[in-house]
Amino acid sequence: MAPEEVYASTTMPNPNAACFLVPSQYLDKVRFFVKILEVLLSLVAFILEEVVSVCINCAALEFFEFVSCTSFLFTTLLLVLLSTPLHHRVGITSWSSLDFLYTMVIACFFLIASIVFAAINSGTSLEKSSVAFGFLATLAFGCDLFLFWRTYGNPFTKGEKAQTFNGVRPTEVDQETPAETEKLNMEATAAE
Repeated sequence: MAPEEVYASTTMPNPNAACFLVPSQYLDKVRFFVKILEVLLSLVAFILEEVVSVCINCAALEFFEFVSCTSFLFTTLLLVLLSTPLHHRVGITSWSSLDFLYTMVIACFFLIASIVFAAINSGTSLEKSSVAFGFLATLAFGCDLFLFWRTYGNPFTKGEKAQTFNGVRPTEVDQETPAETEKLNMEATAAE
C-alpha cells in the first residue's frame, strides 16, 4: 500500500496555508467584496481624472487626484493585509480600529473632494464622470462603515476585556498592594 493511500483519509489540509483568509476575524465576505468595489471605484475615478487635460481651477482637480490615488493605493494595501496572513506579521494589534478609522477618514475626504471638484470644473464629460465615480466611491466607503458598525459595533467603545480568574484580573494577582502584603505577613507571624 502506498503512503498516500494510508494518510489520505486521516490528514486534513492546513488552513493556514491558504493565500486568502476570507472570512477572517477582521474581514467577512460581504465587506471583502465592498472593499474590492472601493478599490475599483477609486481606480476608475483616478484614471478618469488623469485623462482630463484642461482645468479651470487645477487645485480642485489636484485635490481630487490626491484623494482618489491615496484611496486606491491604501485601500488596496489594507485589503491585502486583512485578507491574507500578512496582518499577523505587521505587528498592529488594533486592526478593527485602524480599518474603521481609515475608512471613515477616506469617506470624508472623498466626499469633500467630490463636492469641490463637482463645484469647480470645466463641465467636460470626463470631469463629470470622474466626479460621479468619486461619489460612488464615497457611497461604497459609507456602506463599508455601516457594515462594519452593524457587524462589529464601534471599535473605540469596546475595550478588550481581560480574562479573570475567580473574579480577579491577572494583573491584580501579580501586583499585591502593601496593605495586602502586610496583612499576609501579620497572619504568617500569628500562626507561628
